[in-house]
Amino acid sequence: MTQALLVILFTGLIVLGVPISYVIGMVAFIGILLIPQLSGIVVFMKMFTGLDSFVLLAVPLFILAANLMNHGSISKKLIDLSSALVGHIRGGLAHSNILVSMIFAGVSGSSQADTAGVGKILIPQMEENGYDKGTAVGVTAASSTLGSIIPPSITMVVYAGIANVSTSALFVAGIIPGVLLGLAMMLVVYFIGIKRGFPKNKRTPLKTTMRLFYKSAPALMTPVIIIGGIVTGAYTPTEAAAFACVYALIIGMFVYKTIKIKDLPEIIKETLKLSSLSLFALSTANALGELLGYYNVSTKASQFFAGMPGGAYTFIFVVVVFFLIIGTFMDAVPAMILFVPVILPAAITLGVDPVHLGLVIIITLALGLVTPPYGLCLLIAGTISDLSIEESFKGVLPYFLVAIAVLIFVAFFPNIIMGIPRFINPSIF
Repeated sequence: MTQALLVILFTGLIVLGVPISYVIGMVAFIGILLIPQLSGIVVFMKMFTGLDSFVLLAVPLFILAANLMNHGSISKKLIDLSSALVGHIRGGLAHSNILVSMIFAGVSGSSQADTAGVGKILIPQMEENGYDKGTAVGVTAASSTLGSIIPPSITMVVYAGIANVSTSALFVAGIIPGVLLGLAMMLVVYFIGIKRGFPKNKRTPLKTTMRLFYKSAPALMTPVIIIGGIVTGAYTPTEAAAFACVYALIIGMFVYKTIKIKDLPEIIKETLKLSSLSLFALSTANALGELLGYYNVSTKASQFFAGMPGGAYTFIFVVVVFFLIIGTFMDAVPAMILFVPVILPAAITLGVDPVHLGLVIIITLALGLVTPPYGLCLLIAGTISDLSIEESFKGVLPYFLVAIAVLIFVAFFPNIIMGIPRFINPSIF
């Protein structure tokens, strides 16, 4: 009876539009109060201990790095370089949008930062060059999901902390799916561009391209240094995130000279606001995890999946469908905190690699960033273009569908996806 009431309370608060982090916290607090053996103080203890993690310190640090890079006009230089490389292809600006998202993903680790930083520049520019609003918004929102997939990724750091798996392994495993997804989106742009007659720019002279590459080199070195250091074991993901902040600050202040000391308080303030959203949701979800543990939800879920026909393949299919639904109204961080501990024992029982499972969950939840009603990246891009959520989703739909196809490939062909990174660096798997 108590469990049914808690489910009704959770659903009711979601329908009323209460922020998900508050919903999780309220349900956890009320649920634990209804258990005679537990005290309400357990909620606050779990919220505190849930954030007491060196790995999770990487979350605000990567957000700070992204804010420093956006403020430092690094995204503008990456956009100029991308336009020089692929702008001469039909739909050149759209291709540039995707390519710069792939590069920026290796710098910031945040899809929202990608949408805001790249979208503010490229969405108006695409519209001025004859692209319809739907395409400008759709390409920007869809490609920004790569920020959660191509390392370094904040959601990968969170999943690694929850599932107790190697962050380095997740980072290496995410490279191929991320690049594959970006190339698939560029293929969609190419075919739609031919059909609709998207404009293309003149081919940029090699001398100009090399000059742009030289100007962008400090920014392009960021993912090489971060990922290279993590994979080789030179430093941890948290240390890499701290290094990214220092590196971005040095580039912005002394190389590009676009960040002033007076700008730092506002950058830090914005970082604290964005970080608090994710970390508060993470802390309340950890409290709810204690409640789920009391009711043995993980054990019941493991028994349920173990008894299903089809084994691991059926399990992966259910996971994809489930997180696609969850991602439409919940951010990736609380979704993983709530449900990964529930399904992880079942995955291990069925022989599913936890790293592969994390990759599937992260990609699936990344797609939730472009699906209404949550669709945060879709909302940001639509706001920039002053486009309704319905029209924005129509624009993103072709890229969403091809992303689903890539997700299915990643989910059901683990030997290919995981085999290459294992061959490159078997020591971290």
